[in-house]
Amino acid sequence: MTQIALITGASRGLGAALAEALAPTHHIVAVARTVGALEELDDRITAQGGQATLAPMDVGTPEAMATLCRGIHDRWGGIDLWAHTAIHAAPLAPADHVDAKDMAKSVALNITATATLINYVAPLLGDSGRALFFDDPHAGEKFFGAYGATKAAQIALARSWQAEAARIGPKVHILSPAPMPTATRARFFPGEDRSALTAPSAEAARLLKEV
Repeated sequence: MTQIALITGASRGLGAALAEALAPTHHIVAVARTVGALEELDDRITAQGGQATLAPMDVGTPEAMATLCRGIHDRWGGIDLWAHTAIHAAPLAPADHVDAKDMAKSVALNITATATLINYVAPLLGDSGRALFFDDPHAGEKFFGAYGATKAAQIALARSWQAEAARIGPKVHILSPAPMPTATRARFFPGEDRSALTAPSAEAARLLKEV
């Protein structure tokens, strides 16, 4: 039976790397807003003999996610793994200068959308599936107010689900990636020596060994 992996935030960075790492053993359902990047990911997966279903959607739109999850249920009955890498990285700013729109978008995507997706995806995972979340602790750091607070809230939500599902499933993993040369990190550390960072492909392989 074909294993199914749902990757939310699959167009680039760690999400794309996870999709490619899982492709030899899973059919990939790749979700992201950027159509071109998803198509490039599909080309890479196809080149290694894998298969993907592209879902160019905004995870912050509940109706789109409901439609996606219903489609997954109707086609495959469920999924074996969900990796949630979608994130809104608000620009760095002092706490008293955080833009209201950036804060609202951070809450909507990093917290509200995650909660909605857990509700929709949990039934697809059943009691034997695996859900992967990725910590990036910046809460309380200077200038990381919007991102740090909402990312911390996302992980707190995942930890609650992890504790609640410990005996009954699914298995919820909260992983800690090493620093990678992603677009998100470049926004936070524009002058950083990226050659010293871990490639997303290598990090994806390492993280998947933990689950």
